[in-house]
Amino acid sequence: MISVSEVKTIGKELRINEQIRAREVRVVSDANEQLGIMTLHEAIHMAEEKGFDLVEVAPNGKPPVCRIMNYGKFRYEQQKRDKEAKKKQKIYQIKEVKLRPNIEDHDFYVKLKNAQRFLAEGNKVKVTIMFRGREMTHPELGRSVLERVLHELGDAIIREKPPKLEGRNMTMVIAPKA
Repeated sequence: MISVSEVKTIGKELRINEQIRAREVRVVSDANEQLGIMTLHEAIHMAEEKGFDLVEVAPNGKPPVCRIMNYGKFRYEQQKRDKEAKKKQKIYQIKEVKLRPNIEDHDFYVKLKNAQRFLAEGNKVKVTIMFRGREMTHPELGRSVLERVLHELGDAIIREKPPKLEGRNMTMVIAPKA
């Protein structure tokens, strides 16, 4: 059985034993049997006799629903399920490809090849056009380079963020199709 001081370190979302605030509770046994409505003191006493904890599983019910269970084992199983769910999540990284508005063809295709590699790995790609000096007076050149990137990559990508001028850079975010 778990003491109240241990409960505070284990979990904060469920109330256990003496932390339960209701006077009367609906009790469900460890074998999922309805034991009925009883006072909190009786329910805690019944749980202690079985060597388990009384856990408030539905605090919004009238009266609140409590289950007799091994709370330590329950928390362990919950953490295991959370860890498995976290493993299955896909983590996306954003890779960046930097270009200039007056980029030469060979340089453009080298950068495009890098972007294709990043997309093939399942990463998102931030395409940045860097403007210097008087190039800022012609943002349409940067926009045309970004449109060329989209055209070259074809239907294999999704444009997540359209081209946007931010200071001296124009950025666009693309991602691989799922």
